[in-house]
Amino acid sequence: MATIHVGFLHSLVRKEEKLLLTEFRKRANVNLIMLDDRSLQFDLHTKPEADVIIERSINHSRALHALRLYQSLGIPCVNSYQVSQTCGDKILTSVALREHSVPQPDLRIAFTEESALAAIEDLGYPVVLKPAVGSWGRLLSKINDRDAAETVLEHKTVLGSYHHSIFFIQKYVAKQGRDIRAFVVGDECIAAIYRSSDHWITNTARGAQASNCPVTPELADICLRAARAVGGGVVAVDLFESDGGLLVNEVNYTMEFRNSIDTTGVNIPGSVIDYILSQASA
Repeated sequence: MATIHVGFLHSLVRKEEKLLLTEFRKRANVNLIMLDDRSLQFDLHTKPEADVIIERSINHSRALHALRLYQSLGIPCVNSYQVSQTCGDKILTSVALREHSVPQPDLRIAFTEESALAAIEDLGYPVVLKPAVGSWGRLLSKINDRDAAETVLEHKTVLGSYHHSIFFIQKYVAKQGRDIRAFVVGDECIAAIYRSSDHWITNTARGAQASNCPVTPELADICLRAARAVGGGVVAVDLFESDGGLLVNEVNYTMEFRNSIDTTGVNIPGSVIDYILSQASA
């Protein structure tokens, strides 16, 4: 059996990375090459001895540029630069979902404080204001009335950073205290969890409790459609249950799964490794 050289692009080695590394080391034909994004150098010509790259960086900008550089050298990456670029920006994700007719909450996008307020009023309260680039449920604002809208929009405008300069406004979905995170690997939705919380933000990073969610044909179908919309690979799809059916909230390209292995009984890192190795160049 030929040895497969796997480049492991990372920054901090968190629980998920440790689980993936443990699974890789169970495979007799894998040679791991650790690529710490804090110490990498690129010259646009030198190709690392890697048949495939797995991306597990925390920093979106580093991940995005490293993937583009590796792909320019002909190395397949999971996830690809294109998938990472789309999923790393909520606006690009929403456009991709719309282009592939994947249902999602109603939303508005605006570039100024005044147009954002008009968009919120048009959409109707309550709404959720999100940064276009961000994760772990941070910098979200649930806005219930005009007074709150004016205050939050002014604060964002004064803060003035990139994260606050684009207004991504989503219609609030009453989700009855839970949402769904599903895991797609290649052409299969392998597992899903409910994330339950008394708070309106139901990220496990914010304390939500995980429980097993059956992967029904309806759930598998919408998750696979969402994954294909952003370019496929290994992604986590976050969904809301609404009166009209399931709605895709976000698609995550460097997915976290530490709370979902025991909860679902599925060897998520094992499935990811199988897919990574299948993508290695011949």
